[in-house]
Amino acid sequence: MNIRNLFVGLMLVGSAGFVSAQTTQTDSAATTANTTSTATASQSSNPTIDALKKQIEANPKDTEALAKLAGAYQDSSDWTNAVETWKKISVLLPDWAPSYYSQAYAYQNAKDDANAKIAYEKYIATVKPEEVEQNKKNLAYAYFYIAFSEQQSNPDKAKEHIAKSLQYDPTNQDAVKLSKALNS
Repeated sequence: MNIRNLFVGLMLVGSAGFVSAQTTQTDSAATTANTTSTATASQSSNPTIDALKKQIEANPKDTEALAKLAGAYQDSSDWTNAVETWKKISVLLPDWAPSYYSQAYAYQNAKDDANAKIAYEKYIATVKPEEVEQNKKNLAYAYFYIAFSEQQSNPDKAKEHIAKSLQYDPTNQDAVKLSKALNS
């Protein structure tokens, strides 16, 4: 039952983060410098991260603590450690879709588009049929991201993915615009 509660909580947090990620423009040089300094600071002086690391040292298979640690890394913009922690969770819970979605989010924030696309694809493949309804917004974004990344190299695949995105969330204006661009 804890995993289901964690799943719902992470999906809500992830959805809010992606809305922000989709609409926020940043200066990449300033962001990189800030991310580096924040990551360095979080590695040495974040009591939450330090406590969670100790908890995980005592029980390396504590997926709830690992998810909290990954979230703490994300909160401190330490994308490298966030990705690594989400990957550990994916090994322990290979059928738990939120870990792949969260990996994609971390990769995307780390500006690693190729791995973000792979993680979104894994997320889509891992969502169980009975979980689709509660994951519509995240599925819509995952399909949108893949369509966006494939629009130049594989326009036919991009059209398929943007259609799926709009199937899950027809109100996403970015997806509507991309669909129009791809189909014009």
